[in-house]
Amino acid sequence: MPPAAVVFNSQAVTSRLGVVRVLQVAFTCVAFSLVAHSGGKAHAYGDFCMFAWCACFACSLLLLLLELLGQRGCAQISWQNLTVTYAMLAALLLLSASVLHPVYRLREISCGSCEPRTFTIVATVFSCLAFLAYAAEVALTRARPGEVTGYMASVPGLLKVLEAFVACLIFVVLAERPDLYSRYPALQWCLAVYCVCFVLVAVVILLTVCQSTGRLCLPFDRFLALCGLVAVLSYITAAVLWPVYCFSDKYGEPRRSSSYCRNVGGCDWDMQLAVTVFTYVNLLAYVADMVYSSRLVIISRML
Repeated sequence: MPPAAVVFNSQAVTSRLGVVRVLQVAFTCVAFSLVAHSGGKAHAYGDFCMFAWCACFACSLLLLLLELLGQRGCAQISWQNLTVTYAMLAALLLLSASVLHPVYRLREISCGSCEPRTFTIVATVFSCLAFLAYAAEVALTRARPGEVTGYMASVPGLLKVLEAFVACLIFVVLAERPDLYSRYPALQWCLAVYCVCFVLVAVVILLTVCQSTGRLCLPFDRFLALCGLVAVLSYITAAVLWPVYCFSDKYGEPRRSSSYCRNVGGCDWDMQLAVTVFTYVNLLAYVADMVYSSRLVIISRML
């Protein structure tokens, strides 16, 4: 196959979406440059924040160059599904970094108006601006009622990205504290739920972006409805079992030890609470996803 011709596409930087992507590159570049200059990534989640800014900068720059040079069709993927999936994921990453960086960095700064505090505040502002830029891209590219577009631009598609991201947050917490789920088989069941549902979501996203939904042995809309039902039922069990075995008097630790948790900067009780919150967030996301996917099945049968 001959190489694709390079055609300069000025719309990549002059359209509304193009301007938003240029701002994404600029804001993320400023954010990680300020933090790197001030040495502000030494806190507990500093590496994660730096990864979020650098990864978003690099990926956005690559996508912008491909658009600018007219090479968006060089790979056999759905460009629209890829870009909206990436924009949603980047928005979630930067939202997390915009919260974690100032919270943990400012704890380490003792002076009232010193230079590190100023760098932290300015970097946080640009991180928030980058988040708003990615959120704006999601708003510009998401599917409107009656509009024919890629699946990932629809509400269920965006919910898939949220579900995968929240599952990754759960994995990060449990990877740091494996003793949280190793005590009881019920908690190990919860971990299995998180893993299986994450794999199902990842498969749906990959099939959609790679334009391979036709390879399934059943219609894609029914596959989505089936995955949604399995995920909701599984997450309901996790939403019941996890708090019972973590916070009940019989199995867990019902009360937080304020002095101990303050000294260690994040105790097991805090991590258990974080997993509980993430579990319920994902349960709500899966319920909404199942409702939307069921509507797709009903509409497809009526057509």
